[in-house]
Amino acid sequence: MSISIISLIWLTLWINMAQLQQGGPDEKEKTTALKDLLSRIDLDELMKKDEPPLEFPDTLEGFEYAFNEKGQLRHITTGEPFVFNAREDLHRWNQKRYEALGEIITKYVYELLEKDCKLKKISLPVDATESEPKNFIFMSEDAMTNPDKLMVLIHGSGVVRAGQWARKLIINEDLDSGTQIPYIKRAMDEGYGVIVLNPNENYIEVEKTKSQVQLSSDGSDEPAEKRERKDKNFKEVKKRRDFYEKYRNPQKEKEMIPLYIRDNGCPEEHLIYVWDHFITHSAAENTFFVAHSYGGLAFVELMIQREADVKNKVTAVALTDSVHNVWHQEAGKTIREWMRENCCNWVSSSEPLDTSVESMLPDCPRVSAGTERHELTSWKSLPSIFKFFTEASEAKNSPLKAALTRRSHRIKHEEI
Repeated sequence: MSISIISLIWLTLWINMAQLQQGGPDEKEKTTALKDLLSRIDLDELMKKDEPPLEFPDTLEGFEYAFNEKGQLRHITTGEPFVFNAREDLHRWNQKRYEALGEIITKYVYELLEKDCKLKKISLPVDATESEPKNFIFMSEDAMTNPDKLMVLIHGSGVVRAGQWARKLIINEDLDSGTQIPYIKRAMDEGYGVIVLNPNENYIEVEKTKSQVQLSSDGSDEPAEKRERKDKNFKEVKKRRDFYEKYRNPQKEKEMIPLYIRDNGCPEEHLIYVWDHFITHSAAENTFFVAHSYGGLAFVELMIQREADVKNKVTAVALTDSVHNVWHQEAGKTIREWMRENCCNWVSSSEPLDTSVESMLPDCPRVSAGTERHELTSWKSLPSIFKFFTEASEAKNSPLKAALTRRSHRIKHEEI
C-alpha cells in the first residue's frame, strides 16, 4: 500500500462521513461508528509498514557509484548519472537516500582537500576540550606565513560544507563546478596561501534526553540575543531538512537536539572567529575573499564588526550571487564606500560574463557571472575573479594606478 493509496482511503472515509452527517439519526449513529474506526487507525504505523527501512550504505561503493576521470558521479555498472527516484512513489525515502549520499560526498570532498590539495585540517575552537563539539577549517601550509597573498573561501548556506559550492552540482554535474577545488589549485599555483571556511558546521546533534536538554543552547549564561540567533538558525536548517516529510516520523526516528559549537554557532560567528584567530594574524600583505550567496552576508557582518581591521587587511572581495543587503544589515556609509571600491558581485544573469548589471543597492558593482543558475556563479566567474584580484593587487602597489582603477569602478557603477 503506497502513500497515495492511503490518502485515497482517507479521502473516501471523509466523504462518507460528510454524506452521513447530512442524514437522520441512523446516519449520525453510523458517523459516530466511522469516527471511532478512524481514531483507531495509526497512519504513521501504516506508513512505517509500507516504507522501506531508512538504512543506506556509508560508502560510494555501497551506493554503486564512483567519480570518473572527468569528476562526474556515475553508476559503477551502467555508467549512468545519479538517479534520484530510485523507487517510485517513495519521495521521502528517495530524499533520505539522497541525503545519505550527500554525507558521503561531504567526506569525499574533505579527503580531496587533504590528499589532492595538500591542505591541513585545523580544529575549532583552538582551545577546545576533548569532549566539547568542534568545527574545523582547512588551510594551506603557507596560509599564515605567505608574505604576499592569502585567499579565503566562503560557501553559502544549507547542507554544503568546507570545499563545496553546491552539493547538487557535485552529484549531478561534476566536481569542478560543485567544489572549491579549482579555486584552491589555481590559487596555490599563483602563489596564494589558502583558507577554506566551514560556516555551516554550527552544532552536533544528539538524541534528546533530560540530561542533554540541560546541555543544549538554552544555557542561562549565554546572552539571549545570541541564543535566539542560534535557535533560529537551527530551526531554519531543520525546516529545510524536514521539508519533504509530509507525515511525522513514520519510522519512529530518534528526536535530536543541537549542541552548538562554541564561538561557531552560526556562519557570521564562524567567520568572525576565524578572522580573529587566523586571518588577522597571517603575514600576507594582500588578503582576498571569495564569498558565495550567504557567505557575502557573513562578510558584510564581519565588516560591520571589524571595519577598521578589514579595511587594513583586505585588498579585494569577490562576491558570487551574494544575498547581503547593506540596508537590512545596517552597514554604515564608510562601509558602503569601501565596498564600492574594493568589491564586485558576480550575479546570475542571462548577460555575457562581466557585463554590468543594474543594482538597486548603493554598495558594490554587479556584473554578470555568465549564467542564470545561482549555484553555478562561482564556477563560471572563476577566471574573471582571479583577474580582478590581480588588478586589485597591482593597483594597491601603484598609487596612480589605484586612483585610476577607483575612478573606473566609480564610473561603471554610476553608469548602471
